[in-house]
Amino acid sequence: MESSLELTTSLSGTSLPPLRSRIFKIIVIGDSGVGKTCLTYRFCAGKFPDKTEATIGVDFREKVIDIDGEKIKVQLWDTAGQERFRKSMVQHYYRNVHAVVFVYDVTNGASFRGLPAWIEECRQHSLGQEVPRILVGNKCDLRHAVQVGTDVAQKFADSHSMPLFETSAKNPNDNDHVEAIFMTVAHKLKSQKPLVLSQPPGPDSTVPVRKREEEEERGAWGCSC
Repeated sequence: MESSLELTTSLSGTSLPPLRSRIFKIIVIGDSGVGKTCLTYRFCAGKFPDKTEATIGVDFREKVIDIDGEKIKVQLWDTAGQERFRKSMVQHYYRNVHAVVFVYDVTNGASFRGLPAWIEECRQHSLGQEVPRILVGNKCDLRHAVQVGTDVAQKFADSHSMPLFETSAKNPNDNDHVEAIFMTVAHKLKSQKPLVLSQPPGPDSTVPVRKREEEEERGAWGCSC
């Protein structure tokens, strides 16, 4: 045991190249206002954002996570749900994607009915069934206003070979549930080829690169992301 510790100490002082982490790109898509940004913020920062506004362009965050003893970096790309804000960057957004998270608002039936269009957009950009995908129903804390039942959502998810998660980015009691969503994706990605290799990861971090629209009038839930 003593010699093993000495060897470790000796190696740490050498000029060996540092370990590098694998990077995986996950895109989060869905209609405007379903809470995409709030979900990614909850996962990366562990809390609901203090201020929420409509995303203009792309919201980018990343976090280093541990999967079976290996540290990997996940990049979460959240695009604007409104066509006028995302038209110029769609091609770049869908490039080198490893997984897709589709999000709808359980209190907004139109956002659920819009999912086929998002799935078709993925298909048009060569993201087939081989790319892991997950369906997330957000804003489950608003039980009195639910328009999309779990049975309907589950049937849709099954028809597209996706696991279904229902959660609330706002409810602090659902923090572990939100993390489970993205950890499920990460576990699916672990055996895949990464996007690039990076320098050694630091502590779990949030790296927001955002452009925001002026604050708009919000509903009771308070998330227009």
